[in-house]
Amino acid sequence: MPSGPTFGVTAIDRSAGKFKSRQAMSAPMGMGYEYMDGLASEKIVGPEGINLYRNSYDIIEDATLAAKQAKQKLTAKSVDAGKYDLVLEPNHLGLTIHESVGHPLELDRVLGYEANYAGTSFATLDKWKSKNFKYGSDIVNLVADKTQIGSLGAVGFDDEGVKTKQWDLVRNGILTNYQAIRDQVHMIDQNESHGCCYSQSWNDVQFQRMPNVSLEPGKEKYSIDDMIKDVEKGIYIAGRGSYSIDQQRYNFQFGGTVFYEIKDGKIVGMLDDVAYQSNTQEFWNSCVKICDENDYRVFGSFFDGKGQPSQISAVSHGSSTTRFNDVNVINTGRTI
Repeated sequence: MPSGPTFGVTAIDRSAGKFKSRQAMSAPMGMGYEYMDGLASEKIVGPEGINLYRNSYDIIEDATLAAKQAKQKLTAKSVDAGKYDLVLEPNHLGLTIHESVGHPLELDRVLGYEANYAGTSFATLDKWKSKNFKYGSDIVNLVADKTQIGSLGAVGFDDEGVKTKQWDLVRNGILTNYQAIRDQVHMIDQNESHGCCYSQSWNDVQFQRMPNVSLEPGKEKYSIDDMIKDVEKGIYIAGRGSYSIDQQRYNFQFGGTVFYEIKDGKIVGMLDDVAYQSNTQEFWNSCVKICDENDYRVFGSFFDGKGQPSQISAVSHGSSTTRFNDVNVINTGRTI
């Protein structure tokens, strides 16, 4: 059975009438109890001691750090709105990938089958047919995969009996393909299903669902520390937060769990009230650097909803820490 340990820590400043929370840095995985074996964890230590886990997870260690960071958030500096370089760790970036890549490249959504419930897609067929639509910068390679070991979406065959595989969605920044099943692929001049048909139970109708969608790591050796040293004015964002995206999966806003200000190549303190705004094409074309495979980690969700009647499925999204230049950051703080 898959594992998805989680928790939330809340710190309260009664004198100021404030409270701040910090959620777990875990990620649902297609693994059993071995995921909870913290002693075997492949731990990557991020900025300010944030422990970023891969393949297993130490919940006690993370909870201890979460309590400390929740208290720090009570006095963290409120961000100054403006343009920043963003350094996004995989547990955060996974949700952005899910919403701005996974959903808009579902072919049934592109064709309008989801319009009544979840919307359509900006990534229309004419963009794919042009063979030169710049979904992202030249270093952006996004792949769909139903075979990735340890992911939530890994199966040998889909619910139409099609053998699963990996395929490109975006290669060298260019939109190259969609996610499609048996009754759709002829519309994109292909002869076989991609193997991503799924039903949540025996008495539901199977239909096209999102496979694992991931960003390939950088090819040259490059760590989180290296990336931060290269940033003059930026923000490091770890963990998931609130999000909003329009029905064409184009204009969006994302928050996070913890935020740290980067100035002249160094972390200088915690920030609060951070969210970034962009549109899908502008955002992915601002991608300038990706850490190597040693930093690659997987985000996951058990609750990807779609269809009428609605069904849920589980899916993962992998990436390494990634930098996006000159992104618009807003201040979400409110005063009474």
